[in-house]
Amino acid sequence: MAHDTHIHVRSQAEFEYTKKKRAEEMRGHLATFAIMIFLTLIAFTMVTAGFSAYLIVPIVLLLAAIQVVLQLYYFMHMSGKGHGMVAFFMFCGMFVAFITILALVTIVWW
Repeated sequence: MAHDTHIHVRSQAEFEYTKKKRAEEMRGHLATFAIMIFLTLIAFTMVTAGFSAYLIVPIVLLLAAIQVVLQLYYFMHMSGKGHGMVAFFMFCGMFVAFITILALVTIVWW
């Protein structure tokens, strides 16, 4: 069934465009990875330095939330075309969950 196969030969311009887009995407991934490692080091340093738990917990949770957003946006390709509505609903859901948890913690705390 060799006659059923379709081979698409790319032109040099298509090849260069694809190569450039992949290099830009890789730079974005590496920069995001470096940022996440830096945020992890900040959290680790705060814990090992012996700061108060009242200071550490909110900051570590904030750093974790930032890392979740970065992971979803870059590594799960939410930044690509066609994912705008999905990303919008996902981030809205996270925001509602955050507000709900914050309200419940506030009610229980006081």
